[in-house]
Amino acid sequence: MAQQSSRGRSGSFWRIFSSPRNRQAGSEESLIRSQMAQPSQQTAAAAALVGPEKLAAVTSLMEKLAEDLTSISLLPHQRDLALEELKVYSRDPRDADPIFTKKASLKGIETLARHAFNSPSSTTSRNALRVLCNVLLLKQETRQMLVDLGYEAKLCDKLKSDNRDDEFLVSRIIFLTTYGTSVNLVELIDKHHLADAINKNLERHAKQRSATSLATDPMDDMALSQTLQLLFNITHYCSDRVSSFTAAIPHIVTVLCKGSFQTQRPLDAPTSALVNALLNLEIGSKDIRSSLYPPNDPNMLANRLIDLLSRSTTSYKDEELDGSMTPLIGVIRAIHEHAPEDVKSFIRSRLLPTEADRSQILGRTDSLPSWLLKNSTNPVAPQLRETISDLFFDMSDKDASKFVENVGYGFASGFLFNRNLPIPQNASEAFSTAQGGANRPVNPITGQFLDAERYPEVPEMTEEEREREAERLFVLFERLRSNGIISAENPVRTAVQEGRFEELPDDYEEEELD
Repeated sequence: MAQQSSRGRSGSFWRIFSSPRNRQAGSEESLIRSQMAQPSQQTAAAAALVGPEKLAAVTSLMEKLAEDLTSISLLPHQRDLALEELKVYSRDPRDADPIFTKKASLKGIETLARHAFNSPSSTTSRNALRVLCNVLLLKQETRQMLVDLGYEAKLCDKLKSDNRDDEFLVSRIIFLTTYGTSVNLVELIDKHHLADAINKNLERHAKQRSATSLATDPMDDMALSQTLQLLFNITHYCSDRVSSFTAAIPHIVTVLCKGSFQTQRPLDAPTSALVNALLNLEIGSKDIRSSLYPPNDPNMLANRLIDLLSRSTTSYKDEELDGSMTPLIGVIRAIHEHAPEDVKSFIRSRLLPTEADRSQILGRTDSLPSWLLKNSTNPVAPQLRETISDLFFDMSDKDASKFVENVGYGFASGFLFNRNLPIPQNASEAFSTAQGGANRPVNPITGQFLDAERYPEVPEMTEEEREREAERLFVLFERLRSNGIISAENPVRTAVQEGRFEELPDDYEEEELD
């Protein structure tokens, strides 16, 4: 089985600061309740420690936790308090080496992993998982250490748990190990059923969103985003197993169309993660066609994606467009490519220039098609401009003539040149068959209606102004010729030499023709 051995790093990580939830009932819960004041005081004190004092505290905690694995020496609440304190120390790797080490004396990663995956207490397990998440995030070399310990089966088993904390933490750990390690993703999918666990978690989110559009627990959205990020990485690095995640597409579509997320900008998480997850999946699969284009509302997904696009046009700076908008337009393009004809017509009616757009030079209005056209030549967003041009070309049935009619040769020329496509005949002829053309002739270069073109009103030159202009042109021509810039003869001098030049008197008036 192929292994993924050299993956790049990602800059889209965040640390784990969430407090433990879903504590156990019974005696353990009563013990923890009696200590409620202690954790806050203890963690506050831990956050203030630096230098040798922090190192000593970390070493002591790791020694206690390691000893507890060989001979149980801590009560459940003591074990959990130690892990909570360790979580605070793990947020900064300075003076915290025992947490990040694999030395035989402490075995930081192994100690944490054994508490995370072997503990019968879900609280202890999650506390240890939180520390591991911080560790794997901050120190890349620790990811391979964890992979070498061989906990893949237990990771995938824990991901099957119907618990959002477990889903978030385990998804994050697997996600982090997809960077810079030898983790065998094929084996995780084929042997340990990772795809089934991910698909099941997304199904749970879809059922919840079908019942209520807004999540009641912030952890729901966090777990959803992390699961989708994991899905994206796996389908990116392990393209041979993309079909294993086709079953997730209907659930992603349900959450995307029915979910309501409280975000500052339209494409903030988890919306962005929902869109990105669709990029690598088999949108064209016949098995999920009815989910993408439901018979009762075939435009549902297309309308949702275009609405997101429309609301995002004023939310992002040019420098952010490649990362935020390109995936969205890429998904719209895929949905258009596999859509039935009526859905294709709907998408084109929303994204191709309209009659109102053609009242001006294309790209000059405030409409969504104009925004797309303007950004199809955006030098700051090279990925976005390529994706937009591809989308317009697809909406023109990949026909160069229709492409020029839809966007004008001014916008089409660069794309045609880069694709080595011949310039169509209609690039220099007015036409009236473009979308929104209303049988009115259209300028093939600008895409504007010919009868809507406006020319600057310049007053007619007087006879004196014409003479001065002619004299300036004569002098300029002579200078160019004498400097060797041009070799042609001055046409005025030639006319004089051939007797075709007549000097008129000052009182000459041109006779008007009847």
